Amino acid sequence: MMKRFALEQQRQHEKKSIYNLNEDEELTHYGQSLADIEKHNDIVDSDSDADEPGTLSAELTAAHFGGGGGLLHKKTSQQEGEEGEKPKSLKALIEELIAKSKQEKRERQAQREDALELTEKLDQDWKEIQTLLAHKTPKSENRDKKEKPKPDAYDMMVRELGFEMKAQPSNRMKTEEELAKEEQERLRSLEAERLRRMLGKDDENSRRPSHMSADDLSDGFILGEDDRRLLSYKDGKMNVEEEQSREASDGESEEEEGEDSGEEDPEESDDPDGHSDLESDGESEEGSGTPEKERRHAPGKRLTSDGQKAREAARTELPYTFVAPESFEELKSLLSGKSIEEQLLVVERIQKCNHPSLAVGNKAKLEKLFGFLLEYVGDLATNDPPDLRVIDKLVVQLYNLCQMFPESASDSIKFVLRDAMHEMEGMIETKGRAAFPGLDVLIYLKIAGMLFPTSDFWHPVVTPALVCMSQLLTKCPVRCLQDVVKGLFVCCVFLDYVSLSQRFIPELINFLLGILYIATPNKQNQGYTLVHPFRAFGKNSELLLVSDEEDMATWQRKSLSLHWASGLKAQTKTEANHTRLSCLAVCLALVKRCVLMYGVLPSFHDITRPLRALLTEHLADCSHPRELQELCQSILTEMENQKHHCQPLICEKSKPVPLKLFTPRLVKVLEFGRKQGSSKEEQERKRLIHKHKREFKGAVREIRKDNQFLARMQLSEIMERDAERKRKVKQLFNSLATQEGEWKALKRKKFKK
Repeated sequence: MMKRFALEQQRQHEKKSIYNLNEDEELTHYGQSLADIEKHNDIVDSDSDADEPGTLSAELTAAHFGGGGGLLHKKTSQQEGEEGEKPKSLKALIEELIAKSKQEKRERQAQREDALELTEKLDQDWKEIQTLLAHKTPKSENRDKKEKPKPDAYDMMVRELGFEMKAQPSNRMKTEEELAKEEQERLRSLEAERLRRMLGKDDENSRRPSHMSADDLSDGFILGEDDRRLLSYKDGKMNVEEEQSREASDGESEEEEGEDSGEEDPEESDDPDGHSDLESDGESEEGSGTPEKERRHAPGKRLTSDGQKAREAARTELPYTFVAPESFEELKSLLSGKSIEEQLLVVERIQKCNHPSLAVGNKAKLEKLFGFLLEYVGDLATNDPPDLRVIDKLVVQLYNLCQMFPESASDSIKFVLRDAMHEMEGMIETKGRAAFPGLDVLIYLKIAGMLFPTSDFWHPVVTPALVCMSQLLTKCPVRCLQDVVKGLFVCCVFLDYVSLSQRFIPELINFLLGILYIATPNKQNQGYTLVHPFRAFGKNSELLLVSDEEDMATWQRKSLSLHWASGLKAQTKTEANHTRLSCLAVCLALVKRCVLMYGVLPSFHDITRPLRALLTEHLADCSHPRELQELCQSILTEMENQKHHCQPLICEKSKPVPLKLFTPRLVKVLEFGRKQGSSKEEQERKRLIHKHKREFKGAVREIRKDNQFLARMQLSEIMERDAERKRKVKQLFNSLATQEGEWKALKRKKFKK
């Protein structure tokens, strides 16, 4: 009953879910369930010949281990009591014993099988009545189908974080020196590969027979070019001359290719590698004599067209390694005749091959490279027409070098600006006036604002650049259309400089006012006078005035090209008028920027009063194009909408405060006494000070006495401890001396014996 009860409980508590920790787990032992072991379903051993395992019957033991003598005597005594039968032999007795043991084994096997059948039948009957004993009503389907609550935002976030990809460990970030070293090695390997392709080394390696194993099926076998020639006869003779001439032409072409490949570029010869191995190979081939050439020029060894194309491509390909140029002429020879992308690639590879971390002298080389690039930019700006696209791309390389070497870059920029200012001052001293500099100086000013911070209160490069631009706007007169374009460019650069700091530049406002002045008619009614470099009357007082209505009607607003600053002249009168209107549009756009930037200043309203008069009376009402009139109206609207957040400083209108009058102090003069000339309050104060000093000295005296007493007590305690320690040490020494004397006496006695 206990076994059945256990089985019943096990069936009722079968585990439904592997994630339910409250359910009972099935216990096992060596992979076998403990519940199955408790059933006692032992495997029937058909070979067992005893009721209990490990035991032997007495007859079997006597027969096998007793030599058969005991069993023989037992049988003999039994047979003597029987009728006079003939006694059995030993062999017959053993056979009878074997038959009897087999019969007993079969009987035991039959009993076990019957018991097993009865047990299984009993279990089956118990399973049938088990449902009647423990019957449970099934749960309704509605209870099983419970509504699951929707997960909230927190649960969803937790699940997302659980399934989120974890961070994987990666390699450490390489330092700048390691990256530069890897880039140099990569460029050197590419350059060596290019030289091999240019010399045809790759073609020779490809023609060498590759290793073939015995199991190779030659699936990739491709027939090469057929070098055979058709045999032809002429007048009964074979055409040998044509073949010889053809071979000679092939040999000459190959010799020319060899000569071309033997020549080295100046930048390649200066390479630190030197490619000495290639030179030595070429010398060895030349010294090998005629048989080598004949073998090379044999018909079966002729170069294919693909190999020749590869050589030409490698020869025209840009080298991968460059040596830093030592002069401006070397840099110019490297960059001249190349496209924009190739020039940028050359400069970039020069920087990578000569990184400061690769060698000791590379820093000085790259510092020189910045100056050479700056000079090259000036050379491009002076070309006709200027290569502005190349300059725009080279600014990135200048910025990278400036970040690496800011001190040398600032020195180079200051040297260029100083040279330009000295030249302008020399022209003023000799001629009394100076002209606007070339486009190269203007581009240098623009580059200086891109390379260095312009919002600093003082900067070693930007501050001289601001002074230089102020001098240009005040000392260089406007005599032609080219000067107008240069001046407007300087104004644009000026506004870019002060866009963050918002410094007020009076030279800028004066120049823009002068540009608007030379673009307006009817100057007699204006109630103000111009300042240098503009003149109210003269040859260039109406330089930007356009009176042709057809040109005004056909004009379209567009950006003003810097080619006008480099000396470009108008081909027709209409083109010149369109350029004048474009200059006026640029000037109005700059005025609008100034209004938006300086409109909050308290004094800007008074400063721009002449500007407002020009825009209101002349430009907005005249016959200018509609776009210019709308721009003027927008500027006037911005001026009116600007709020004055600050008031100008004025002196406060109030009566002056008179000086305070003091009454004289009367001092009582005493003829005698140590404390003469003092009042009662002062005497009382001095008495208290004297008493305080006396009490302070008494307190200090008492403190000193207390400290001395404490010191004496501490010293007496220390002396007592020292005396006690000395006494104990002396006692120990005495006991040790006594023991030593006794030991020596005992030793003498033993020696005498």
